[in-house]
Amino acid sequence: MKAHDGMYIDGAWRPAVGADTIEVVNPADEQVIGRVPAGTAEDVDAAVRAARAAFPGWAATAPAERAARLAALRDVLVARKDEIAETVTAELGSPLPFSQNVQVGLPIAVAGSYAELAATYSFEEKVGNSTVYQEPVGVVGAITPWNYPLHQIVAKVAPALAAGCTVVLKPAEDTPLTAQLFAEAAHEAGVPAGVFNLVTGLGPVAGQALAEHPGVDLVSFTGSTAVGRRIGATAGAAVKKVALELGGKSANVILPSADLAKAVNVGVANVMSNSGQTCSAWTRMLVHRERYEEAVELAATAAAKYGDRIGPVVNAGQQARVRGYIEKGLAEGARLVAGGPESPRERGYFVQPTVFADVTPEMTIAQEEIFGPVLAILPYEDEQDALRIANGTVYGLAGAVWAGDDAEAVAFARRMETGQVDINGGRFNPLAPFGGYKQSGVGRELGAHGLAEYLQTKSLQFQER
Repeated sequence: MKAHDGMYIDGAWRPAVGADTIEVVNPADEQVIGRVPAGTAEDVDAAVRAARAAFPGWAATAPAERAARLAALRDVLVARKDEIAETVTAELGSPLPFSQNVQVGLPIAVAGSYAELAATYSFEEKVGNSTVYQEPVGVVGAITPWNYPLHQIVAKVAPALAAGCTVVLKPAEDTPLTAQLFAEAAHEAGVPAGVFNLVTGLGPVAGQALAEHPGVDLVSFTGSTAVGRRIGATAGAAVKKVALELGGKSANVILPSADLAKAVNVGVANVMSNSGQTCSAWTRMLVHRERYEEAVELAATAAAKYGDRIGPVVNAGQQARVRGYIEKGLAEGARLVAGGPESPRERGYFVQPTVFADVTPEMTIAQEEIFGPVLAILPYEDEQDALRIANGTVYGLAGAVWAGDDAEAVAFARRMETGQVDINGGRFNPLAPFGGYKQSGVGRELGAHGLAEYLQTKSLQFQER
């Protein structure tokens, strides 16, 4: 049983205002593994006040010193990587190798990238008779999801600190133990009191209080599009800056010239990764009709190999949601070629790796984000038809294009309405901007583009001599 009795506010663990707690459940065996305080608006207010008080000093700190704190934070995360990976596995259900390599390995790389960027970024430039400064926005309210608990924290907190902002973090209630370890790491790394603060709690209570707080200058949220709309409306009423990374229904477009077997196998692996709980997963596979049945057979065979290799989904509600989408696909006439709605185990929130064929663009499973290990395979007639289908959802977060050569794939990808496209299996780049078009969000994370979200621009004009 793991738990802190309070919140991390102003450099110390403090008792929560209320007595309510949140149980943390291991989704693999449904056992309670921890409890954390259910924060209130009063807890959020205390954290924001601490962040406001710390902001002037941190904003005035030299970028080299901010870089040093981030480098120290990265080093602490490296030193505690095994403990963090085991915690992610316990509260999210990710298989331990995936937690070690991706859930912890990726955010360590991201933290390191911002340590380097903080030391080298140009926060001022000359433009004619003006000097243009990039200055920190202020206090950041960071609201993070459960699917990549450490990565989503680092992807917000690291650039905010690099920019000179102070932060109040409200992590997802399903995975708060990872957030508590991050707070310990920030403290051990010497991040000054009040610069980073943590409030655990429920979204409609602590999350809403953070988004609405007048002392917060920017709300950075990753999660569902529905919640993102509400946060955007709240922030808009206060003329407050937002960064929103929301849902996705990404297309994996396999052009006729592509290596079909490679494209299908990589595509299935992408969807099954993290039990399908990845907003950028390529959950729609588009294949030319002439090779469609061959692709369906390859995908079904690939999915069947996963079996117990993927972990559970995060909770009972998510399991019911995903199984409901599978049943909806069957009801709407899609052909089930792997998996199904039945739970593969008596205990734990597991969902079978599932593949549907004969999916039409209008079907629910081709339009809505399922957030589980479910792949829809759609046929297309020609390139224009493939583009129509690829762009035919309200989302635009990610995608992939496969072709006989990169130039052909790039020509297609440039016409896709989406924020990030992998070309012929291109590797994920933690320095490249990540974010979406349309209802997949506003703004970008990672690299220099992610840092820019936490900066505002001031220009000073001088008399020309």
